[in-house]
Parts: sequence; structure tokens; C-alpha cells
Amino acid sequence: MLVLSRQRDQTIVIGDSIRITVVDVRGDKVRIGIDAPRDISVHREEVYDAIQREMKENRAGAPG
Repeated sequence: MLVLSRQRDQTIVIGDSIRITVVDVRGDKVRIGIDAPRDISVHREEVYDAIQREMKENRAGAPG
């Protein structure tokens, strides 16, 4: 895992098309903005995990 330090309004660039900007820092919370192409899904981890569980359940229940 790469760990970077950034301050408010500073950006991290991933590849040629993803930019992550620190929007605000308040106490122990950081707000970030993510600019990515529409064909790249961006989710909070708990939402991503829920989507994966639902997809797995749907595959398990699908006739094969």
C-alpha cells in the first residue's frame, strides 16, 4: 500500500484519468473528491462489499 500525505486542496493522480483531491479536513474526518471516468465505478468500501454480496447471492440462486 502506498501511503501519501496531502493537505486540503492537494490532489493525487492515478493513471491518466483518476484524480483524488482532499476537499476538507475536520478533526479525524477527511472529505475527498474523486474525478474518474464514468466507466470506472467508485464506491465506499461498505457499499462495494454489499454489492459484491448481492451479486454472489444472485449467482448462487440463479439456475445453472
